Amino acid sequence: MSSRTNPKVVVLLGGPSAEREVSLSSGRECATALRAAGYNVEELDAGHDVAARLIDLAPDVVFNALHGRWGEDGAVQGILEWLRLPYTHSGILASALTLDKQRTKDVYRKVGLPVVDSLIADANEVRKAHVMPPPYVVKPYNEGSSVGIYIVDEAANGPPQLSEDMPDQVMVEAYAPGRELTTTVLGDRALTVTDILTDGWYDYAAKYVEGGSRHVLPADIPQDIFDACMDYALRAHQALGCRGVSRTDFRWDEARGLDGLILLETNTQPGMTPTSLVPEQAAHVGISFPDLCKWLVEDASCDR
Repeated sequence: MSSRTNPKVVVLLGGPSAEREVSLSSGRECATALRAAGYNVEELDAGHDVAARLIDLAPDVVFNALHGRWGEDGAVQGILEWLRLPYTHSGILASALTLDKQRTKDVYRKVGLPVVDSLIADANEVRKAHVMPPPYVVKPYNEGSSVGIYIVDEAANGPPQLSEDMPDQVMVEAYAPGRELTTTVLGDRALTVTDILTDGWYDYAAKYVEGGSRHVLPADIPQDIFDACMDYALRAHQALGCRGVSRTDFRWDEARGLDGLILLETNTQPGMTPTSLVPEQAAHVGISFPDLCKWLVEDASCDR
């Protein structure tokens, strides 16, 4: 990062993905926090001219507040590496890996982290017949924020009628019953465990609509489950090559004890909105939101 007394930070937000609105919210919150921390901040809605815009703005650091494809899958990271602009969060490889849910699971398995069975299938085949015995979940294999989730229960009369805007290839995974838990990793430190309580599935609305979910932190769970979440999240962060901050999501079936804890996914661009989990967990361990954003800027680099 530049040694300027007032470094210029460009916050990338918005973008063309299905998670544009969440990214706009995340980016505005981060930009406000960075201004409070003393940085000279510009907000840039990342369109297809993002490279040219960044060259014109000439920032010392790029704060990546994009979510979903283009911003979270290694694409914008490649542009930033090419321009040699230091940036926050994970680099090209970790970003591409984690947004591909099936390849993420391959890495989990390689290092002995527990997951449920899953497969990648043609969306039209999934619409025609069950491709695995119910109950199972269908979701895009390369989107975040629980976009496009279908739960097929054991009593389902037939396969799910996926919407036309689902991608041609989807992930189908065995349904994991139980509680939704999540752990943030900041640098080389797992922060805490949150128990996410909702009236249904932890979907897009539950994540981002005020009152859509309730967060209990630290989670009121047995110590061995708490410790396992902290350990597994850090191991996932390291095995995937994540940098800066990540958040790993779990399902835990209480009836099965530690055997009932499985990893769902790791997010390299976790939400930074007023209802988001990462700022809550950081605050719980004494890191204010401006200090969290400042830490990410100070951690920024190329060759991530």
